[in-house]
Parts: sequence; structure tokens; C-alpha cells
Amino acid sequence: MSGLPPTSSVKRWLVTTNHKDVGILYIVTSLFFLLFGGVLALLIRLQLVQPGTQILADAAYYETVTAHGLLMVFWFLSPFAFGFANYLVPLQIGADDLAFPRLNALSYWMYLLSGLLFGVSFFQSETLSTGWTIYAPLNVPAYTPTPGATAAVLALGMFVVAVTASTINFLTTIHHARAEGMGLMDMPMFTWSILATVWMMLFAFAALLGAVLILASDRVVGSLYFSATEGGALLWGHLFWFFGHPEVYIVFFPALGVMLELFQSFSGNRLVGRKWTIIAIVLIAVQSFLVWMHHMFLTTINLEIKTLMMASTIGISLPFDLLVFALIYTLIKGRIKFKTPFLFAFGALLLFILGGITGVFLGAIVLDYEFRGTYWVVAHFHYVMFGGATALIGGAYYWFPKITGRMYDELLGKIHFVIFFVSFNMVYFSMFMAWETPRRVFQYSQDYVEIHQFGTIGGFLLGFSFLIMFYNFAKSYVSGEVAGDNPWEFTRTAEWAVPSPPPLENWDGRPSYATGRLEFLERGHAADGGEPAAADGGEPGGQASSDRAVSDGGHAHGDEAGDYVLGDKHHSHASIWPFALSLATFVALLGASGVQQSMSFVGGPNSITGVDVVVSNPFYPALMLVGAAAMLYSGVQWGLEDFYAPPAEVASRWPFDGIEKNKLGMWFFLASDVIVFGAFISAAVFIRVNAGWMSWDPLPAEIPGLINTYVLLTSSFTVILALVYSKRQERTKMMASLAATIGLGLTFLSIKGWEWHHEIYDKGITLTQNPHGPPIQSTMYYVTTGLHGIHVILGLIVATFLLVRAYQGHYMHDHRPIEYFGLYWHFVDIVWVFLFPLFYLV
Repeated sequence: MSGLPPTSSVKRWLVTTNHKDVGILYIVTSLFFLLFGGVLALLIRLQLVQPGTQILADAAYYETVTAHGLLMVFWFLSPFAFGFANYLVPLQIGADDLAFPRLNALSYWMYLLSGLLFGVSFFQSETLSTGWTIYAPLNVPAYTPTPGATAAVLALGMFVVAVTASTINFLTTIHHARAEGMGLMDMPMFTWSILATVWMMLFAFAALLGAVLILASDRVVGSLYFSATEGGALLWGHLFWFFGHPEVYIVFFPALGVMLELFQSFSGNRLVGRKWTIIAIVLIAVQSFLVWMHHMFLTTINLEIKTLMMASTIGISLPFDLLVFALIYTLIKGRIKFKTPFLFAFGALLLFILGGITGVFLGAIVLDYEFRGTYWVVAHFHYVMFGGATALIGGAYYWFPKITGRMYDELLGKIHFVIFFVSFNMVYFSMFMAWETPRRVFQYSQDYVEIHQFGTIGGFLLGFSFLIMFYNFAKSYVSGEVAGDNPWEFTRTAEWAVPSPPPLENWDGRPSYATGRLEFLERGHAADGGEPAAADGGEPGGQASSDRAVSDGGHAHGDEAGDYVLGDKHHSHASIWPFALSLATFVALLGASGVQQSMSFVGGPNSITGVDVVVSNPFYPALMLVGAAAMLYSGVQWGLEDFYAPPAEVASRWPFDGIEKNKLGMWFFLASDVIVFGAFISAAVFIRVNAGWMSWDPLPAEIPGLINTYVLLTSSFTVILALVYSKRQERTKMMASLAATIGLGLTFLSIKGWEWHHEIYDKGITLTQNPHGPPIQSTMYYVTTGLHGIHVILGLIVATFLLVRAYQGHYMHDHRPIEYFGLYWHFVDIVWVFLFPLFYLV
């Protein structure tokens, strides 16, 4: 399927892969989750009108606080920003679309359905009630035993999968599809902020995925990671905050990018210290991974390490000082126009400064002991996260004319800002004043009753301000003044050089900055095309070429289905399989959420193997199996679909010149998977050190593991042979090599299955029982090697798909699918090289 129905059709939004459509879906959906989380926030404020129970019982209040935090941090703030990123980044860098359009659609549907899965968790007895940080051991079934709590954990995992898909897509696009002549240092500041954000996301969210997978194994299959006495709670703290502190900047950086763009557009002045601003952003991105432990000052970590973390925390504030001064000096030297977008951007700067200053208190060990666990932290957190994200609201007003072609109501926009800014400070500054209130608790001193009541009034005013925004946008979309292509006087970025809203294919010609200014050339030609416009200085303009030329000299033409033709190829814009695969994943995870409660194991110490299983409720297991089967079917259909998304003909690709876009995307995926396995291996090492490094003997015998090592290494060799024969166009030998790879992979799984059977039945070592050592040792062995086994199974499914396609005559003239599969398979083999000594030798 490649055609796009009209925007008035529901089908359009189910099948679209166009980056602008996906961006709109992200924006609208994130605003829905803003309302969801906002209603929960108002319930919290009503509970705090008086100390003690008001409208929510104890458990319901804890669930509400947890859900509010998770929804706002994960399902609103970042997705709202990436709605704009989806829409604007390809336009700002001169790309036709994101590098992988179907992957982009998949990331959206995984995001939406993960949020719906989280919503469903409320109806499965109880959802999570741990706080948004999901601290151990509260996160294990002993304390939160319901299917709803498990569904919430799995929803978070599904959300991280969506983030990973989006991250890979943006990294590949920005590094592979920038217009000719646009170097990294020439990119608009909003795109720069997104680039820094997705680099952080690639590693931070991979660490979170590792933590969530470990937690899911505790909840679904009954492992013992975070219920273990050998440092389980501290392990969660390390894994979560290695993600959690970069997440602060992952949320803030897109808002910073909006501020940087809006300060230039509404001051009429170029950003002061642009180069140093970019350097500061890079420094912050790197440093964000080096300060996670300041969230753990109250743990038993020794004072020397805490002191080091305190120094690094204070150090990360220095690049932020540079950013703030760059913004201020840009205004001082400009001619400010106090339009609604600028007011929100400027308000965001003021709020973030206050949030940053109050955060310095928490970076000091002694003060952190006093403030930790109080409303000081809650206030600081909201001033940074929500305060900084205030700029995103300004971005919504700023790009509303571009997305809709209509102007918003300026008076209503300014009224919205005034009510928003005043009520924001009523809510969150009152928390500083009542800072001794314990966080996540509705019991507090009578001295703070009036302050909390004042904050509650502010909370409802804050909610009302968003109703003004929704009314403004809805009214303006229907009957607002026509905006024209560029309603602002001092814009500097390429999205304002195309019509509002932009056409489906973005550009009539090929954007180029080869001359230092934005020009539109005929595709496939190096002639001047149209009136040049400034790349990052002055007002963009220029006329696009009326014909879309391709590299062979033929001309593309649009059709009614929503495709454009490139010679004899169609650039595809639609596919149903991202939605289908996401829906199947939703069904499978919903089923997995209730498996542990639906099945019981009987028959002695070996029952955990599943030999003696009593199914009390077949609904959840059946749902999981149906979802898994649908995932397999959707994945195969995805691979069979004739979907064409050509790379940019001419582009700036430093530092990845000469790297094909699919290979680059695979590299980014494997980089994230390195962190996932790194989380599992680090968890094993951490818990073993806490339990006593030399007190454990290797669980399995080394001979089966050694044989499996040889088997996997040999399978890497056969994959290389398949690639060689594909390049030589020797189909029979290529098929034989792929078949040998599949055979070796099945051999590996067979040996692993025999080994597990031997450990369980002959030695009595199960997932939760180890008569020869600590139970946590067997948990780590089965779960970590199990994760690796799942990777092997996925690889075998792909290899089988490739073998069938090779039999049908494919890959004789395009060997790249074999090469990319080989990269994945080699990675799986390398991981085993690390797991073998960890569990078999040491």
C-alpha cells in the first residue's frame, strides 16, 4: 500500500508514514495525555486542600501520583516536542522525509498504544503505586501484585521501544539527509537541540529499557533481581538514574531549541555566541551521563564518590550559564516583538532559571539530606521540566500558522500566557513555601494548609489556561485569518520558505546551501533554481522548481493517490503494517500482564520450568499467544511490502560520508542494544560484587557453553559466506550459507535447551532456586542467557525470511539485506563471547 487517502478520511491517519502527518498525530496525542495527566494533577490538588484523606483513599492517591508523573514525563513532555521535531526537522534540513518513514509511523503507534495500555492498567485491579521513579522493592510483585501494575511496567517498555525507533530515525536523518552545503554547525538551533536530544536518548533510553526488561522478568516470569537482598534496590537506583538524569535534558533541550529559534525571530537578531551555544549543548549532553548518582545521596554509597558527584553536578551548571547569557544578550541587541510565542519562550527562560538555581541546593550533599523527599524537590522538578517546556507552548503558537495555514487569535494567546504564567507560579512556588511537606504523601502540617489551598486554586487556573489555548487553536483552525507562507518578520529557517501548510513532498526542487544561501535546484541537476534565500540570516524566500527532476533526467509527477513518481519508482507514503505491528504488540503485552496471576506451578522444586502448570484463567495466556502470532505475521508482511523511500540524491553526510542509510540505522540500533545488554551484564556484576564475588561457583558446566561459543562463531563465518556469494550472484551457494547459519543457530538453541534441562532436572537449579548458591545467581543466569536466546530466535526468523526470498530470486543484485542481517548476527555472537566467561568460567 503506497497511496494516501485525503486528510478527512480516518484511513489516512491509520496508514500515513509522511513525517508531517506523523508530527500532527504526535502533537494531538500528547495533548490528550496532557489532559489525562492534568486531570490527575487536579485530583492531587483537591486531596491537598486539607491534610488527610479528602476524595481519594490511600492506595488510589498513590496510584494517582504515580500515574500523573509517568504520563507527564513520558507520554506528554517529550512526545509533544517530538511532534514538532517530526514536522519540522526534515523541512529545516532540506530532507523529503525522515530516513525511515514506516519506522516513524511505528514509533507513533507504539507510543499511542503504550499509553492506552497504561490507561487499561487502571481497570486491572490496581495500577502502579510506586511513584514515577518506580523504586525497588516497591516495584516487585510482593508489594504491587496486580496485573495492572505489570501492565504499567510493560507499557513503559513499549514506550521505550517507540522512543528507540524514533531515535534511530532522527539520528540517521540528520546525519544522512542534510541539504547540500549544510554542515552540522550550519543547522538551525531547533534541529541542533533535537540532534543532541536523540544522541542522549539513544543511550539513556536503552539503559531504561534494560532496567524495564529486568523488572518485567521479575513481574512476568518471577525472577528475583529487585527483590534480592544483595543490592536489588540500589541496582534499580543506578539503572534508573543513569537514564533519569539525562532525561531532564532530553525533556529540556527541545524546549531550549524553541527558545533559541524564537528569541532570534522576535528580536530580529542573530543568536549571540552561536558556536559557543552549540559547544555548551554538547558538553551538557555528555556531562548528563556523569552525574546520575547525585539522585542517590541518601544511599550507602561512600562519601568520596558522593563528593565527586556533587562537584560534577555543580560543574554541569556552567554550560547552562553560557546558554542563559547567550539568550539574554540576543534580546539586549535586538528589537523585541512581544507576540504570544515570544512571551511563552521568555517566560520559560525565567521559570527555568528559578528551577536551575533551586536545583543547585539539591546538588549539595548536606542540603540534599534536608530537602530530599520534600516538596522542595517537587517544586524544583516542575520548574525545570514543565517550566522549560513552557517554551514548547510558545512553539505551538509559533508554528501553528505553518502547520494549519491560519493565524491564531493574538489577544486570546496573550490572555492564555498571563493566566498560565501567574497560575504556574501560584502552584509551584507555593510548594517552595511549604517545602517541608513530604512528597507523595497527603498528610502535612496544619501550618501549610493555606499555602496548599492557594496552590490548589492556582492548579485549577492553570488547567483553565489550557482550555483557552484549545479554544484558540480550534477556532483559528476553522475560521482564523489566512497566515500566508511566513507571517513572521525575522525567520531564518527553511520551513518558512515553503507554502503553509507544506506540500506532501516538501519541495518542488532540491534544496541546496552550496552557495551559502538556500536555493532550489532541479533534482538531478546542478543549475541555479529560483530566487535564493538566507539559510540562517535574513528572511527565507525563493521559488521552487515547478518540475521534480530525477537522477536519470526524467521528471516526476504527482498523482491523486498521494505518491510522487521517481522515474519508474513511486515514493511511498502509506503502509498499514506499522499500525498492525503496534496493535499486535499491545495485545501481546496486555496478555503478558496477567500471565503470572493466571498460571500456577505445582509439582515440587522443578515446577518453575513450566512442566507442571495449572492455568486458572486462560484469557491472558491466550491473549499473549494471539498477540505474538500477530506480531510475527505483521513483521513478515512488513518485510514483503513494496515500500520505496529513496535516500537523498545529494546531501551533506559528515561524519558518515559513504555510509548507506540502512547500514547507518543498523549501527545506531546496535549501539542502543549494546547498552541494553550492558545493563544486564552490569546488573550481574553489581549484584555479584554485593553478594561476595568469590562466593559463587559457575552455574553450568563449561563444555556445553564452549561448544555453543564455537557454534555461534562458525555461524558468523557462514553469514559472511552468504554475503560473498550474494555479491558474486551465486544463488545456490548463498542459500546454502544462509541455511547453514539457520542450522547452526538451531544447534545453539538446542544445546542451550539441553543445558537448561540438565540444570533444572539434574542439579535442581531453577529460576528462583539454587541449592548450590544464592538464588539470585540462577535468576541472572536464566534471564540474561534467555534475553540472548530471544535475540538468536529473532535472528533465525529474519534468516529464514531471507532464505525464502533468496529462493524466490532476490538479493542477486542487491546484497545489502544480507549485509545488514550479518551486522546483527555478528553482534549477537559477540554478546555471547562476553556471557560465556561471565556465567561459565568466572
